[in-house]
Amino acid sequence: MVLPKTRLIRRAACRPRISRIMILPASLFALSLIGTLASALIPGQSDWLLLATPCAIASLILVLRAWRPKPRSGPDWVIVDGSNVMHWHEGRPDLRPVRDVIRALTEAGLTPGLVFDANAGYKLEGRYLHDGPLSRRLKLPRDRVMVVPKNAPADPMILTAARDFGARVVTRDLFRDWTEDFPEIRQPGFLIKGRYEGDRLTLDLPHCPRPLLLRGLGLAPSGSARPPSGG
Repeated sequence: MVLPKTRLIRRAACRPRISRIMILPASLFALSLIGTLASALIPGQSDWLLLATPCAIASLILVLRAWRPKPRSGPDWVIVDGSNVMHWHEGRPDLRPVRDVIRALTEAGLTPGLVFDANAGYKLEGRYLHDGPLSRRLKLPRDRVMVVPKNAPADPMILTAARDFGARVVTRDLFRDWTEDFPEIRQPGFLIKGRYEGDRLTLDLPHCPRPLLLRGLGLAPSGSARPPSGG
C-alpha cells in the first residue's frame, strides 16, 4: 500500500495468457473454418455451410473468451485508523492493540494499511515518529504505514485511501464531519469496529458469520507457561 500521500498504490495487472482451456475451442474453430471453406469451394457440398458456419462462429467466441486478459486478484485492503485503534485497550495509547488488529486482519486474508495522526509518536513515546520508525515497530513494510503531516487531519486521508482502494476502515470513529464528502461512511460494514474483553480482541468483520475473536496483547492464556510475545 502506498498512501497517495495517500501513498497506497495498487496495480492490478492484466495479462493475456495461453492455457489448456484454449486448446479445445481453438481446435474446433480451425476444423469449423476448414469445413466452411471446403463447403464453399467444393461443388455439391454447400449444405455443409449450414453446419460449419455456426460452428466456426461459436468456436471463435470461445477462443476470444479464453484469450481475454484476466486481471490478477490484488490484495483485499483494509485501512486501519492507527491513532484510534491504539487507544482501544483501557484507553491508553499502546501499539499492542494495533499489532493485534494487524494480526487479526492478516489471518482473515486481508491486507492492512495504517494511517496515524502526526502526534501519535508523542502519545506513544514522547517524541515524533515518522512512517519508518512506526513501520519497524509494527513489523510492516514502510509503504503500508503513513503518518499524516503535522497540522493535517488524518480523517480525510483515511477515507480517501479507503475510497481509492475500495477498502473498509477499522476504527471506532464515526467520521460524522465527513459524511457529506464520503457518503460511503453510512454503508453497513464500511466501518469495522472492535473491542477488547480482557485481552481478547473482537473485530466485527462483515464477511465473517461471527465476530472475529483473537487472544492478543502479547498475553498468554490463563494458566499457560508460554511467555508473552510482541509486547
